[in-house]
Amino acid sequence: MPSIQQLPPHVADLIAAGEVVERPASVVKELVENALDAHSSAVVVELRRGGMGLIRVTDNGCGIAPSELPTAFLRHATSKLRGPEDLGKIGTLGFRGEALAAISAVSRVEIQTRRREDPTGAALRLEGGVPGAVEEAGAPEGTTILVRDLFYNTPARLKFMKKDSAETAAAGGLMQHLALSHPDVSFKFIKDGTEALHTPGDGRLDSAIYAALGRDFARSLLPVKGGGDGAAVSGFITRPLQGRGSRGMQVFFVNGRFIKSQLLTAALEEGYRNQIMKGRFPGCVLAVTLPVTAVDVNVHPAKTAVKFAQEQAVFNAVYHTVLDALAAQGGPVPAAPADPEKTVNPRGDFFQSMDAKAYREQGAKPAAPAPRPAAPLPAWDTERTGPRLSDSAPPLSPRPALGRSGAFPPLRQDAPPSVLGPKAERMETPPAPPAEPKALAKPALPREPVSLEPRPFVPAIPQAELPGQEALEPPGEAPWRIAGELLRTYIVCESEAGEVWLVDKHAAHERVNFDRLKAALEPPMRQALLTPAAVELGREDGALLLEHLPLLEELGFSCEDFGGGAVLVREIPADLDAEDVTATLEEIAGKLRSGRSPAERRESLLHTMACKAAIKGGWKSGPEELRALVDKVQSGEVRYCPHGRPVAVKLTRYELEKMFKRS
Repeated sequence: MPSIQQLPPHVADLIAAGEVVERPASVVKELVENALDAHSSAVVVELRRGGMGLIRVTDNGCGIAPSELPTAFLRHATSKLRGPEDLGKIGTLGFRGEALAAISAVSRVEIQTRRREDPTGAALRLEGGVPGAVEEAGAPEGTTILVRDLFYNTPARLKFMKKDSAETAAAGGLMQHLALSHPDVSFKFIKDGTEALHTPGDGRLDSAIYAALGRDFARSLLPVKGGGDGAAVSGFITRPLQGRGSRGMQVFFVNGRFIKSQLLTAALEEGYRNQIMKGRFPGCVLAVTLPVTAVDVNVHPAKTAVKFAQEQAVFNAVYHTVLDALAAQGGPVPAAPADPEKTVNPRGDFFQSMDAKAYREQGAKPAAPAPRPAAPLPAWDTERTGPRLSDSAPPLSPRPALGRSGAFPPLRQDAPPSVLGPKAERMETPPAPPAEPKALAKPALPREPVSLEPRPFVPAIPQAELPGQEALEPPGEAPWRIAGELLRTYIVCESEAGEVWLVDKHAAHERVNFDRLKAALEPPMRQALLTPAAVELGREDGALLLEHLPLLEELGFSCEDFGGGAVLVREIPADLDAEDVTATLEEIAGKLRSGRSPAERRESLLHTMACKAAIKGGWKSGPEELRALVDKVQSGEVRYCPHGRPVAVKLTRYELEKMFKRS
């Protein structure tokens, strides 16, 4: 057995860095949390090449004393703990004293800092955790840290890094969470020279949500505030009708710290029970405030998980707060109408903005009758229309019904022929047009006499039969018949053997689509959207889809980057409804996050595509569709849906008679 020896400090630092620094986003998290603990009101984060080339974090906090700079990069060196009793009441984001030591161990670090009371600043350089000499430097108030060449001395870690776009998206998602947890701090995120995020720092959570998560998500939120048993809950939740396709938009904070908690997720979704569609998930930005002694943050190296002293009290506080907010809503609230000053078309004669669905609905509606003018009736010209109608003529009486001969009754002498009141618009026979003057009448053309003698019969010339032609016999009757449909979801079928089948049309059609997509050698047919759809999925999910663009092309999607975590969709599969694009891409992004093999991920994505393109329960289906599905089931080609559920249930004659006590 090899002898036991203590590891060198440098190797121990590399091991510790593996727990704290997983990717560039981990570096950003640790440095920004240190800036927040330094009471900064503005933080700027800049990344190049996804953070593998450069990470710069600048704040205007309290700064570091020049004499303490070398100590700050030692392991377990911190300014936030003094004794063991402080572990039970941690109120800062960082406290371990491992972040700077772990970061400097796997990169090249430069730091410049200046306190408010110091006339000049100080600078320090470190390479592989080895510090240089502290130098005097001119620097603004606060601290600026530059991290270059991340993992340069640990090449084994480099092969686990993803594309630059994915690493940038991960850091962008982290910046969103940090900005939401501290709305009183102005955050700016710059990626490769382009500003991707900028929050106002006005202390309002709704302003931070608008800047970080977008306008559409911010407009779908309801404010919540409540709590109990020492736990205070505040923030925003989505309306039930604005459910998401995944849990990616659920953001929780505990005492200003972003965490991932199954307890809080369960409490949130329990509040939406029976109020949100199945398969949809609520979104939220909820902040839970607890006494520092009621939560333990020292349970995870990355500090993304916490432990509550009273889990039931926290669960009840979140659950009842969400439930009360939904109850006060009083049902679904439609989207807020647009500002008419901004939506009025200055040229109302044409160029109206509407999508294809609205245009079809407008075309299906009957045209409204033109409003009748309120101006007085004009005087009639006696040279053209006969006697002049005086301005004081009595009102017209209703028209009498037509006689059997179909001729119109004579009109009153005191009324012009064309003024017949509103009932004239519903006349069955339009009035005859005025006769043309004789001088302008066209001469009648001579007509050829029509012969009434029968034409001689010309026998048809028989066509020679082409080689290879065979007479096709009509298909025989199927050994089953469709008896009907229940709830527009289940097909009732009766076989010759006296069996009754109940077929789930959605599950059967889903299986047919899945088998067709899986066996296809070419990508599915596409349909181009009349207006490209900008789908907002969040920075991480958006970057994940852009990373798998070739796979989306195989599924029939044509997408491109739209910025800010949004994906611009120009083409979709022909079988997919345009209204399901957002939900489909959200579900695809969720399945791409799973750590499966490429073949398993492709098959999982085909499940999603087959389900979204299948007939839905409750839809009205034609007899041809029902017959085609039952034929697939009765032939044995379709037995289970892609998720493993049966597509049909059989009841024998004996089972039916046993139900009715006939056997």
